Amino acid sequence: MTTGSEKFSELVREVRKQLGISQEDLARALGVSFATVNRWENAKTSPSKLARTQFDLFCEDMKKKGRLND
Repeated sequence: MTTGSEKFSELVREVRKQLGISQEDLARALGVSFATVNRWENAKTSPSKLARTQFDLFCEDMKKKGRLND
């Protein structure tokens, strides 16, 4: 069974892959540390509600710009 953090880690990895950006680049865009993004992507931690909202808004913005698929 996949936990919520594992699903989120896959989502983070897929978003970075589609955008062709590093963990550092994503961290900078979200206003979090590289270590935070690394822990999310490796399913070590889950994002706070605020960080998840920032990630979701970032993804929506990238979709509107045509840089990210649904």
